[in-house]
Amino acid sequence: MDPKLPIGIFDSGVGGLTVYRALHERLPNERFVYLGDTARVPYGTKSLATVERYAVENSRFLQSHGIKLLVVACNTASALALPAIRNAVEVPVVGVIDPGARAAVLAADGGQIGVIATEATVQSHAYAKAIASIDPSLSVIEKACPLFVSLAEEGWAESDVARIVAGDYLSELKDTSVEAVVLGCTHYPILRKVIADAVGFDVKLIDSGEATAGEVELLLDRSQLANETRIFNQERQLCDDLDHFYVTDAAARFAKVAERFLGLAPSILEAVEVWGHDELRPQ
Repeated sequence: MDPKLPIGIFDSGVGGLTVYRALHERLPNERFVYLGDTARVPYGTKSLATVERYAVENSRFLQSHGIKLLVVACNTASALALPAIRNAVEVPVVGVIDPGARAAVLAADGGQIGVIATEATVQSHAYAKAIASIDPSLSVIEKACPLFVSLAEEGWAESDVARIVAGDYLSELKDTSVEAVVLGCTHYPILRKVIADAVGFDVKLIDSGEATAGEVELLLDRSQLANETRIFNQERQLCDDLDHFYVTDAAARFAKVAERFLGLAPSILEAVEVWGHDELRPQ
């Protein structure tokens, strides 16, 4: 496989852009193809069979664009669909939950760990199970923070409203003196400042996207898939024309939120539609 091929990333919507940013910053020599399945978001309310089908369709679409590795930047798909995805594609697949869990265990150093996520991810106990598989002795407190998604997308991440909501959601974690808190939704790094203020600045915040980027770097090196050749002359920027973005609906809104999250809108953004159960075709 050619190391100069891009890395594929998919999410149910825009939240995976924080994972894209972490990968871009960690791996400046790599190119990326991103798919946001904005027509079918959210995945958290869907059945297991439906999440698997959506995830497989997204994965095959990205594989058809000649990727060398796939990052599942969706917590729900990472929790429910990784086996189905790995059976459906012929490239290495990395989810966001296991890297985040491993980073949390290291950061907590035997102390209590908090996990904040959407209601669906909390109900799946995916992070708690992953942490327990590493160290069963660790105590984990899970807390759903559903309003954080809207606050991030609407540009209210550092507003007084966000501070009030974070204070209410996270008071239990602050009172129980957790050592580390996993940001178990890809939107949550956008609210990092208000979350840190709510739980205490001495608590370590674990960005699953950053943890995933670190593990992708190691995997590329072990597999000899890292792009060692600088394929561009100027300094890389987020969303530049070396990276390609696709959405299944609402491209204008995606671009607007991307600019809020990343500071720049994608240079190349295309809408695609679902065609059958096994592929996505450009419109």
